[in-house]
Amino acid sequence: MPAPRDRPQVPPLRRERLYETLASHISDFIEAQGLVGGDRLPPERQLAAELGVSRATLSRALAALETRGRIEVRHGVGALVRDAATEGAGLLLPGVDTRPRAEVVAAREAVLAGIARAAAVNPQGSLRLAMLADDGRPRSFEHTWRCVRRLAGSALLADLDDTLAEHAPDPAASADLQARLGELAEAVVRGDAAAAATACVGLLGDA
Repeated sequence: MPAPRDRPQVPPLRRERLYETLASHISDFIEAQGLVGGDRLPPERQLAAELGVSRATLSRALAALETRGRIEVRHGVGALVRDAATEGAGLLLPGVDTRPRAEVVAAREAVLAGIARAAAVNPQGSLRLAMLADDGRPRSFEHTWRCVRRLAGSALLADLDDTLAEHAPDPAASADLQARLGELAEAVVRGDAAAAATACVGLLGDA
């Protein structure tokens, strides 16, 4: 009797996180309202109430939009719309959506390592300390990575990260992720570029 043929495994459907859906919704709102660079979104408390979400979820969505360069959050001012990227930005990495997921994840981790290395060599040690020093609160990927990108100051690497993030998303919160983020932040603060880059290996996990 012939051995049964192995059936192909259907990959699990990735469930989009609420803050990602919310970020897309806010981005669509910006487009629908014709908002342009410098226009201000409603205050967070009001926006969260209107959207029926928690302030924490809204904050994650705004952080994601800021990382993508769609808005800028200013202390004491609120969320300001930034001009959308020029057409053709998606051509930065043509065909990336056809690549195997593991390859895209590896490519994004390589970009993360480059950004982390650039952040660690930022000559302003006091700024590195102010942005990434441990303040006793749980670290989140969105906040930590936003600070690292700002310290790196590389628009090209940021664009590459944004493009790859569409197919290799940010990792889910976990104790292991917080520990890794702590290692990354500490390496950047002390200016250890090699350690900062190494901390990005496996950072995305199975995102």
